[in-house]
Amino acid sequence: MRTAKLLAVFACGMACVGATVSAQNARTGAIGQIRVVESSDERHTTLEERPAIAFGAVRAPELTITVNDAVRYQSIEGFGASLTDSSAWLLWNKLSAAQRKETLEKLFDTKNGIGLSMLRQPMGASDFALEDYSYDDMPAGESDPELRKFTIDRDQRYIVPILKEILTFNPQVKIIASPWSPPGWMKTSQSMIQGALLPSAYKPLANYFVKFVKAYEQAGIPIFAVTMQNEPMFIPNNYPGMNMTGIEQAKFLREDLGPAFHDASLKTKVFIFDHNWDLISHPITVLSDPQAAKFADGIAIHCYGGSVTAQNELHERFPEKEIWSTECSGGDWQKGNLLQQQARLIVDSLRAWSKSVILWNLVLDHNHEPFLGGCTTCRGVMTVKHDVSPAEVVPTTDYTALAHASKFVRPGAVRVESNTFGQGSLEDVAFRNPDGSLVLLAVNSGGGPITFNIAWNGKYATYLLRKDTVATFVWDGKQ
Repeated sequence: MRTAKLLAVFACGMACVGATVSAQNARTGAIGQIRVVESSDERHTTLEERPAIAFGAVRAPELTITVNDAVRYQSIEGFGASLTDSSAWLLWNKLSAAQRKETLEKLFDTKNGIGLSMLRQPMGASDFALEDYSYDDMPAGESDPELRKFTIDRDQRYIVPILKEILTFNPQVKIIASPWSPPGWMKTSQSMIQGALLPSAYKPLANYFVKFVKAYEQAGIPIFAVTMQNEPMFIPNNYPGMNMTGIEQAKFLREDLGPAFHDASLKTKVFIFDHNWDLISHPITVLSDPQAAKFADGIAIHCYGGSVTAQNELHERFPEKEIWSTECSGGDWQKGNLLQQQARLIVDSLRAWSKSVILWNLVLDHNHEPFLGGCTTCRGVMTVKHDVSPAEVVPTTDYTALAHASKFVRPGAVRVESNTFGQGSLEDVAFRNPDGSLVLLAVNSGGGPITFNIAWNGKYATYLLRKDTVATFVWDGKQ
């Protein structure tokens, strides 16, 4: 009998506690409804609609997250991933047209999907491609400084068609294009592998960027921004890459790329750097050159080394320059609660001035493939399991983490003030959408459930957030 009672108490668990919190909200003169959406790896839930809570007059004796939308920070442009050659190939070759449509709808549609609004598009081959290629490949020993052989024909096979299909689901998607390497004949290595940019290739490379932007626009794909070089401080030995120091990047931007974009009347933004938090001496060097800096619209940054606090340093030094998180992959090296880790990345990046959070591959297969080299354990936002028939598309934890921001925080939103309690407790970030609604993204990274207040405009709502759970709260900011 005693055992049965204990089991009954355990079964009640969080549901009973949640009911108590809901009852408390109901008793305190509720005057505003808050939508609540939760996800948990432990409970295998994704975007679970929870009972709405409400603002009232009473503040519970718990932690309080205060949202103050009168204090505003950076605007938010969106969330996304990269349509690498590998991702596009899988979508085109391993799925039926109906499966591909359903997958892209889940990713990009704002009503029936999670509303991703950013894509980072490799210019030619990256480490996730079927082969090495650029848009102006030449036989060994030959060059093409006038770019007479330039063509995006290879991208027309499946990359451009998929981008067009994506834009039918969300015409507001912004594309940031990044080269892993220029054509080999432009480099000291005479290959897309390793090497640096030849002095004689600065002007041809600037024209290469102009031709790319125009060719994509003619194909119906507007390019929102470019970065000059992916990870310019790293020289891979088994996939395309190129060393480009801060001094070299400043010279290229000052003397060639900036003037070329200006002369071509391109509205495409130019972002510098595109590398890790621990290497910010590179963008500091570029932006310390006033002639180069005037052509730089922002700083692209990756997460693979150092701390996100480096973004605060960059913002303090160059407050007029935008910061964009353009690559951060999840993968098998991650241990513990993956959803919590990926959600914390989003919270931390946005609290440190990012206008975007862009992960890495949009889609990979069950073996983390296809890839040329580099990362063999990277995870896509979705997994295409083509080892079964018919193929299956499985959202990963990255899909869920992105969804908690992308589905609710719309492009043009602004980050607003909210306090946070740091890792091991409640972590959060808050926004005001263009329609006036307010969004709070909260992560419980503590060791157990946490009850807390949301305070806004002199009112309070109380909620219990379970361990390792991510929640998004949405309410009408015009109340």
